Amino acid sequence: MKHLLMTAALLAAPPALAADKMTLLLDWFVNPDHGPIIVANELGYFEEAGLDVEIVAPADPSDPPKMVAAGKADLAVSYQPQLHLQVAEGMPLKRVGTLIATPLNCLLVLEDSPYDTVADLKGKKIGFSVAGVEEAVLGRILNEAGLSLDDVELVNVNWSLSPALMAGQVDAVIGAYRNFELNQMEIEGRPGRCFYVEEAGLPTYDELIYVANPETMDRDMIQRFLGATEKAAQFIVNHPEEGWELFSGTAKELQDELNEKAWADTWPRFSVTPAGLDAGRYKRFEAFLHEAGLIDEILPVSDLAIDLGAE
Repeated sequence: MKHLLMTAALLAAPPALAADKMTLLLDWFVNPDHGPIIVANELGYFEEAGLDVEIVAPADPSDPPKMVAAGKADLAVSYQPQLHLQVAEGMPLKRVGTLIATPLNCLLVLEDSPYDTVADLKGKKIGFSVAGVEEAVLGRILNEAGLSLDDVELVNVNWSLSPALMAGQVDAVIGAYRNFELNQMEIEGRPGRCFYVEEAGLPTYDELIYVANPETMDRDMIQRFLGATEKAAQFIVNHPEEGWELFSGTAKELQDELNEKAWADTWPRFSVTPAGLDAGRYKRFEAFLHEAGLIDEILPVSDLAIDLGAE
């Protein structure tokens, strides 16, 4: 009789709810910048939140925001500076969360170079990869040092930033990441030195953010995603070595000196409140881009970014 009652109870129990499927497009191949996403997946935080997250590395790093804007993915990892330009162009995107809460970009020179200040770069060659924002960033940094873009020679090095610098093709590069290029150069025996953009006159900003299409996004699902990555970011901050083991254990190609060094330089920069919005950062950066002539009008922060948890 007891067995029959247990069977009846099992039959009457509601079926387990299927996890909500979500597609997240990364900005590039998996690397330490994506620590909270990978660790959340490894620790089962997405599953606990009722999510089945498909994590996709793009073939073209410019595609993810476009695909989210077109409704072909739920979220994309992108960059705050690019978001301002994309929204100005009419793309239906909004920042819904923060992954890395500080700039990573820097103006990079060789450690043994004679350039002790930005002003020392007058008349020198500076390499870059992305026209527009990087030129505006460099222009602001130079202006703070009493120079202008006319005082340097810009050279498009086509994403070959540290190689061009180490080969002597240029005297400095803008757009280098302090957690990757600096470590790569050290490993190769040609250490570099950074002028940090946020210390050289540029408004600080969120380097990596999550963007969604405000017209089609599932707010509840995104909130659960951000909650899971918040737990992961806090785990990493509390247990950085264990976080590294979990992260690097997901792929053989991650288990090298560069990624380990990059992890050490990156994890302190993960946002432990990914849903939280610093509206002032977006307001100030919007004003900077307008002053630089890259956008025609200053949009309100609400057109650029939202805090889903505060709504």
